[in-house]
Amino acid sequence: MRRKRGTPRPGWQQTVENQGLVYGKPGRDASGQPRPYWDESVHYEFDMDEILSLEAQVEVLHTMCLHAVEQVITTERFADFGLPQWSWEHIANSWRRSDPHVYGRFDLRYDGRGPAKLLEYNADTPTSLLEAAIVQWHWLTDTHPDDDQWNSLHEKLVERWTELRDTLPKTELHFTWSGSDATGEDNVTTAYLQETAAEAGFDTVALPIEEVGFDTELERFVDLEEAPIESIFKLYPWEWVLDDDFGKRVVQSLPQTMWLEPLWKTLLSNKAILAVLWEMYPGHPNLLPAYLDDPHELTEYIRKPKLGREGANMSIVGAGLETATGGVYGAEGFVYQLLDPLPEFDGMRPVLGAWIVGDTSAGLGIRETAGLITDDGAAFVPHRIPQP
Repeated sequence: MRRKRGTPRPGWQQTVENQGLVYGKPGRDASGQPRPYWDESVHYEFDMDEILSLEAQVEVLHTMCLHAVEQVITTERFADFGLPQWSWEHIANSWRRSDPHVYGRFDLRYDGRGPAKLLEYNADTPTSLLEAAIVQWHWLTDTHPDDDQWNSLHEKLVERWTELRDTLPKTELHFTWSGSDATGEDNVTTAYLQETAAEAGFDTVALPIEEVGFDTELERFVDLEEAPIESIFKLYPWEWVLDDDFGKRVVQSLPQTMWLEPLWKTLLSNKAILAVLWEMYPGHPNLLPAYLDDPHELTEYIRKPKLGREGANMSIVGAGLETATGGVYGAEGFVYQLLDPLPEFDGMRPVLGAWIVGDTSAGLGIRETAGLITDDGAAFVPHRIPQP
């Protein structure tokens, strides 16, 4: 693993916009100055054996996560996840029905010398998908056409949707996101997923979640044309869905209306799963020690809210690195994870976003920051695998 500098393509800004990357506020460099969110002046190189090893490790982590969901449901540990009690039975039923899932992103610490370490699993609403699947692939073919990249995301998403055509009730599939997302990132990510589903043969309909209607007489969700919604992909966190009466209608509509990602992913997208994994697999080389609501023996740790996003409300303790971020999360409780600082390359710290589609490893996206916490000031940088 190496960080390399290069010359951006002439007119790269227009190129990436034409590929759909029309959002992304500036990131920050090592001195705190603005840098482009998509930054192709640098990239990371990996050897093929590193990538093959990482692919295998990601699939192991995915399998362990599914076992952890089974464990939580069997032992009814829902309270540890800060989930409303009325939702517990519905979550368990979603798992027992094997409600289908599409994709997720593991955030990993990796320095090229030892095993990757799981920092968290974005299993419900992972973004930075277009950058990883499309934008960096075109960068590779434009700048290093003879090299390779850990990237079969587009093909695997189309394959996954094709598999789901036999599972979902009809070939009409709705896609929804929150219109309140001012950045446009959720809308763009949803539109890209909609494109992959259309390529797989679905008839797709897009609408913001604020415009999803409910027919009280027929007791079913409908779109703006009053057509019934029988399958819907939502880029909207389950914990937000479960926070009001709308959420009660959603879970009661299952499985007649199939919601993707499935309800059982409320457990995987919650950082409490990190503590469950450590309980089940203590000492595993791809895990860091993690505990619920108390640091136990840890003297250097990062405290993460169970439902936090974009690095919000995190606190680092120990090693002279004390720092904290603000935000609106934490009422649901915290997870304490061993502090294993991200490796430093030229003053920047990369986090590897390793993608899973269905149950298969599918690609890599890298975001880097100068600080220890990967927040909304991160920049996305591409990667390549040089051919020998």
